[in-house]
Amino acid sequence: MAGAIAALREKGFAGASAREIARHAECNQSLVFYHFGSVVNLLLAALDAISDVRSVRYRDAVEESGSLGELVNAAKSIFDEDLDNGYVAVLAELIAGAQSTPGLGAEVAARTEPWRDFTANVVEDVLAGTPLAVLAPPQEIAHGIVALYLGLEMLAGLDGERGAALALFDRASLAAILYDAFMAKEGPQAPQPQQSTKENE
Repeated sequence: MAGAIAALREKGFAGASAREIARHAECNQSLVFYHFGSVVNLLLAALDAISDVRSVRYRDAVEESGSLGELVNAAKSIFDEDLDNGYVAVLAELIAGAQSTPGLGAEVAARTEPWRDFTANVVEDVLAGTPLAVLAPPQEIAHGIVALYLGLEMLAGLDGERGAALALFDRASLAAILYDAFMAKEGPQAPQPQQSTKENE
């Protein structure tokens, strides 16, 4: 799987052949088919392996964040890690390959669904009890966040320049700090006293 990831990063989907993967893995290319049945199955297994590892990292980051500002800063750090290790490049290449490989699109889409669910749960927790909770369903907001995150990583990976993306995280961090300060100032909403029946009359 490490050989498959390296081949995708260096040669793209079209160049990630059994021969190229075997070269990176320093093994016989027949082992690709022996263990996985096809190159596509191996590439999907590599994507699964990356998702498993990153899922743990993302969940730990969320659990360690005590505010929206800390959550945004954690996302920025993870963004850097993903780019440095080429994780999103693997997903991007499989998305590209889905245009010409029957059935691959559905497989990749199924593997992005858990990320949308994870993001939706985070959004729901962050917005719970705030006026923003009525803006849109968490799943819709999560879809936009995942699309934005992937788009930023793909563009940064395309030209090797991540400054613009990191600047957006900095702006989001500032907005999150202001939001956290506002919510702390507002505090829990005290219940309004009910008027007596006589007063209502």
